[in-house]
Amino acid sequence: MLDPQTFGNPPIGRSGSSVGTPAQTKGRPTPERLVRVGFIPLLDVAVLVAAEEHGFARREGIRLQLIKDVSWSNIRDRLAFRQFDVAHMLSPMPVASQLGLGSNPYPCFTPFALGRGGNSVTLSLELYREMQAVASLDGSEDALANAHALKALIDRRRHEGRKPLVFAMTYPFSSHNYEFRFWLAAAGIDPDSDVIMTVVPPPLTVDAMAARAIDGFCVNAPWNMIAVEKGVGRIVATKADIWPSALEKVLGVSPDWAEKNPENLARLIVALDAAARWCDDPHNHHSLAEMLSRPAYVGVAPDLILRLLKGEILVDPNGGTRLIKNYLMFHGQAANFPWISQARWIYSQMVRWGQVAHDGACLAQVEAAYRPDIYRSALAGSATPVPAIDSKVEGVGSSSTVVPAAGGHLSLGTDAFIDQRAFDPSDIPGYVSGFAIRAK
Repeated sequence: MLDPQTFGNPPIGRSGSSVGTPAQTKGRPTPERLVRVGFIPLLDVAVLVAAEEHGFARREGIRLQLIKDVSWSNIRDRLAFRQFDVAHMLSPMPVASQLGLGSNPYPCFTPFALGRGGNSVTLSLELYREMQAVASLDGSEDALANAHALKALIDRRRHEGRKPLVFAMTYPFSSHNYEFRFWLAAAGIDPDSDVIMTVVPPPLTVDAMAARAIDGFCVNAPWNMIAVEKGVGRIVATKADIWPSALEKVLGVSPDWAEKNPENLARLIVALDAAARWCDDPHNHHSLAEMLSRPAYVGVAPDLILRLLKGEILVDPNGGTRLIKNYLMFHGQAANFPWISQARWIYSQMVRWGQVAHDGACLAQVEAAYRPDIYRSALAGSATPVPAIDSKVEGVGSSSTVVPAAGGHLSLGTDAFIDQRAFDPSDIPGYVSGFAIRAK
């Protein structure tokens, strides 16, 4: 576990301050420091792309080498094999790595979250139309009603002797897996016995659905809406419906690289903070959509990306849409802060679904995965409001959660789980035992 003292306040220019950038200190330019970054072509790579393309990294004396990959297991392995210094990473991956879970666990950590939102549960259009017939859906139902309709259909299919439905997520230790399971279980569907769960990399999910290899998937934008636009899918739930404040992707960091490059890591956090603020500004969304549409990054039409950035979600091929405020959030409401309580919630889901047994001794490893201390140190004195606490009760369900921050208070917005149960990070066993559906 990295010593927080390794990451003191480095002499770097803070975003929004009048301090000169590192490359210009003492009137003498210094070489840009190369940082190798692995990523998957999803819209929530936006902060990393903007940091490089819009010059925020260069302002801090850093050059990002963005390297596209196809699967989260590759991202994990290439970080472990030192081919990447940092990576676009699923929020549960650092927790799993610290716990030694998976085929090649490498104990990485995250000091910075890349934002919230973007996930959706998308079912095949054929399956959704069958749900409509069984449960008399008119298309206006909310996420929980859709889940109950799916439950009714699964019960009927079992009675008729039909084979189980096959649902895909992108990685066993992923927000997609836990959110998909959370949504299913909220309606009484056991993801381990009522359906078959499998893994499909994000860029392959639409083709897998079109080929009828899977009946549904949970993945990040833009692949959900691409499935709808191609006429093969129907969006039935979004991350905002299941848990709106959950972190989605994070910056996964190699401990070896961080130990050798503490100043570069701090500089990178400052650059990403500025880039995230820029990405959140609607005035910049046209430019951001154009950047992300390039083949080197996401490689889909800028118009589609722009609609997703605006939260204009096409949910049904017949033209049905939803407008979801903050469908993707890159900076606001402390979206970049690595909450220890969220790391603990991730651990609770690993326990719930039998990926690891609960052990109080594991909590130190769980907390080593998320490093608010490094985030706080890098952004001390900046214009960004930084939470003064590391942990909070999650999913309290109020209209706005307020936490203490440097110089005042910070509003975090709505925070209700779809099942309306709050998570107290100090009582993981009690929380897990309260679920009717969990691993036996």
